[in-house]
Amino acid sequence: MTITVTEAGKRFNRDWIFRKTSLQLGAPQHYAITGHNGSGKSTLLQCIAGSMLLSEGKIHCNWQGQEIAAEKLHQYVSIAAPYLELIEEMTALEFLEYHSRFKPFKPGYHAAHILESIGLSKSANKQIRYFSSGMKQRIKLAQAFYADTPLLLLDEPCTNLDQQGIELYKELIANLTQDRLVIIGSNDPIEYESCGETIRMGV
Repeated sequence: MTITVTEAGKRFNRDWIFRKTSLQLGAPQHYAITGHNGSGKSTLLQCIAGSMLLSEGKIHCNWQGQEIAAEKLHQYVSIAAPYLELIEEMTALEFLEYHSRFKPFKPGYHAAHILESIGLSKSANKQIRYFSSGMKQRIKLAQAFYADTPLLLLDEPCTNLDQQGIELYKELIANLTQDRLVIIGSNDPIEYESCGETIRMGV
């Protein structure tokens, strides 16, 4: 997986969030996107994911030598971010099984095993609306890390996690990112310590 960002910019009304941004990103590297609040870290990640359109410039995503059409990009990318919503009326087990219908898990993994691996097996049949914020974040990380996608986007991935949750995050990074392109938006060194390159926004 490779991503080429060329002279990219995004504005809301008359305010430019970022502009003239050009990047070349490729697997199996991990990249950190840092910068002050409002510099465009989350916005750039959403543009790469295809969930938000650029105001100027282009983003090209290639997989195995072929450019990915914009309408098919969702099949290749998984994302975890604080602003993404879970279906809180579902149980944890129901949510992961439902999610896997649209984005299959990596071979050999299934919902019950995943819940066990993130320490939530005892809450498998509990509705997500009764989860703590940290438990919800574990579910968000699980649906992203265990999805069989070549591109993994993580926006402030340790939000609401306690120390045990942070250790879980480090294990997921170590065990489930081989051969993937990983892009992490964060200002916390703990979250992006796996990254070999840091890209600073707003400079």
